[in-house]
Amino acid sequence: MAAPALDDPNFRRTVVLMLEHSADGALGLVLNRPTPLVSREALPAGLADLMPEDERVHQGGPVQPEAVILLADFEDASRAATIAFGSVGIVDPDAEAARHGGVRAIRAFGGYAGWGAGQLERELEDEAWVDAAADADDVFTHDHRGLWSRVLERKGGSWRLIARMPEDPSVN
Repeated sequence: MAAPALDDPNFRRTVVLMLEHSADGALGLVLNRPTPLVSREALPAGLADLMPEDERVHQGGPVQPEAVILLADFEDASRAATIAFGSVGIVDPDAEAARHGGVRAIRAFGGYAGWGAGQLERELEDEAWVDAAADADDVFTHDHRGLWSRVLERKGGSWRLIARMPEDPSVN
């Protein structure tokens, strides 16, 4: 998740789920930026049918905003195209796994966050990001504004103080 000192408006108070991290770079999804777009209206028919009625597309990041990645909490994790953590993974849009039930929750993300080789490591060294364990509730929450604070609270210790910090400390 973005540290308070991160000075990039694309990531202010975001929680990012890392999907891939290698020597070549990293790819993640911003979890707490819903858009006004209703998934069933914005996605192609085959994918739209998988989505709950009122589910919104989320802005996964600034890279390739037209690209769509679906994440689901699978009842059987082996049915995911790729596992992110636990039973949460990427939906293969061509597979039948999500079409016949088998998912507890599903969410669409437009775009993603990307880092070139060594870039994320440098940002971690500069303390621009806070590493935290992921939870399925983080991915599928409807309380997007409170997610950043909840994840920091969960880390405990001095992170709890930061979690309670107002967005603009000058108004405190």
